Amino acid sequence: MFAGSSAGSPRLVDVPDTNRLGEFLRAHRARVDPGEVGLRGGGDRRVPGLRREEIAVLAGVSADYYARLEQGRERNPSAPVLDAIGRALRLDPDARGHLFRLAGLNPRLGPDNSRDSVHPALLRLLDAFPTSAAYVLSPAFDVLATNRVAAALLSPFTGPTNMVRVLFQHPRARAVFPDWPTLTENVVHALRLNAGLFPEDPRIRTLVAELRRDSPEFRARWTDQTVRGLTRMFKVIQHPEAGRIELTYQTFDVRDAPGQQLLVGTPEPGSRSAEALAHLAAVPAPDGECA
Repeated sequence: MFAGSSAGSPRLVDVPDTNRLGEFLRAHRARVDPGEVGLRGGGDRRVPGLRREEIAVLAGVSADYYARLEQGRERNPSAPVLDAIGRALRLDPDARGHLFRLAGLNPRLGPDNSRDSVHPALLRLLDAFPTSAAYVLSPAFDVLATNRVAAALLSPFTGPTNMVRVLFQHPRARAVFPDWPTLTENVVHALRLNAGLFPEDPRIRTLVAELRRDSPEFRARWTDQTVRGLTRMFKVIQHPEAGRIELTYQTFDVRDAPGQQLLVGTPEPGSRSAEALAHLAAVPAPDGECA
């Protein structure tokens, strides 16, 4: 708002935003259709959406507690309470994360089956990279989908594939990946990041426990506590049929499936690596092979 100054000209006065959490809750409460959550609508509703008491029931908290939260009189909700309220308000992952941040907490994402399935639109996108190796990883580095080039590139590893297990347990991993030490460091650091983002993910927990037990190399890298996401990286593959292939990988987060990542490996145009990828993509893959 404006207030007068001593010189007679207006000046801008900042109005403190003291209850952003409450404003967010009220706005999203107004967007929930009672019928979508099994409640009756009716003409006696003077405002759109749900009443405070109804959100409280759906979230499993007292009506008084939820009212104090909206009014700004309760400022320290716990993560489980925010989780329950987020579900009651039918928040998507972006809105849920914003809710946590407004409350001064970091969102911790739990198990979600949507992270294990690849949307059809993303599957079509994979095929839009005909000269690159493109694949989708889960938070535990399970390969969820590949395009033809990626499937051919990693054909030395057959069957259902988890890339962390491939790197640390497959007998051909060090031969196929000449830069194995650097590659494994990057992957373990990114896995630790995912373990923090998805602390209840059973696949990550099982994978880490297994490899800490069975692989001294994994155990050493895990113990150093480095946390770093996958971004851009250079990778060398020594393919048994196509020879040495050099690719630059870029990693993209899949926004509608938090935790999934799309990796696209691209060779230098006109290089021998580009020719090798084209050759691999032209060879039909045997049934059952997966990158």
